[in-house]
Amino acid sequence: MSCCNQTKITEFLLLGFSGSRTLKVLLFFLCIVIYIMSLTVNSMIFGLCLGSQHLRSPMYFFLSHLSVNDIMLSTSVGPNFLSALLGDGKTMSVSACAIQFLASGFFTGVECLLLTVMSYDRYLAICNPLHYVTIMTSKHSIILVIWSYIQMFLIAFIMITLTCSAGFCGNNTLDYIYCDYAPLLKLSCADVFIVEIIRIILNIPGVLLPLVIIITSYIMIILSIFKISTSTGRQKAFTTCSSHLAVVCTYYGILIAKYSVPSKGQSSNFNKLFSLLYTIVTPLLNPIIYSVKNKEIQKAFSKWVSVMLLRF
Repeated sequence: MSCCNQTKITEFLLLGFSGSRTLKVLLFFLCIVIYIMSLTVNSMIFGLCLGSQHLRSPMYFFLSHLSVNDIMLSTSVGPNFLSALLGDGKTMSVSACAIQFLASGFFTGVECLLLTVMSYDRYLAICNPLHYVTIMTSKHSIILVIWSYIQMFLIAFIMITLTCSAGFCGNNTLDYIYCDYAPLLKLSCADVFIVEIIRIILNIPGVLLPLVIIITSYIMIILSIFKISTSTGRQKAFTTCSSHLAVVCTYYGILIAKYSVPSKGQSSNFNKLFSLLYTIVTPLLNPIIYSVKNKEIQKAFSKWVSVMLLRF
């Protein structure tokens, strides 16, 4: 709290990655290619799920929202990060930084909740197939998605209010790739102890409980798959959830690694790297993973390509 006697910060200098100019330029071109590909592939998945009559099940409804969320997550971080790479840092006002903090935290959390909803959907489809249609109705699907957005907005709004409402003071340099919780808290005039306690409490419904639901769902799914008598049936059941399981393991694995690595000293670059992976890279990997073995998406894409070729 002693920093509150210092000059209040009105803008931040976002450093991004440290290193030579050549390394930054190479990283810039790599990230902008990944970012553009992510926007393209996720937009394609969203368009296919929205326009194809064969992709109207709850699973594809959730997948379309996951694609939109991936677009927003990468966009909340990507442009400013790319600007910081080219300009040896990016100057941001306090309000702009707070908005980025809110957006990145919100879409990161929504991703976790959507993956949880999708694991619940797969649990119903495999473990309770006779009642799946009556339980997972269109109304129920919409309620689950809306609740995911509302719950995470409330959590993100509380965190940004606690972190930013007291103002910032001291050194205005943020040695990170975007305005995240940890670097902002170091400069915040708020009571760090109270903020940390509330963050831990909010992590229970925002991160811990969704992870427990996902793990429980897949334990039940695996047990149900083992009970299927035919190998063809087991393979079909596993195929329906393998893509989602791969996405969950990738996303949560990177998040766990990010928050397990210290944000100080030599580990700082590893922390930045993990943040870059889940905000820029995983939004590209998710639609690719879902499309590789999904015959319905492949059929819808082939039909779309045929229609576009006929028009030209």
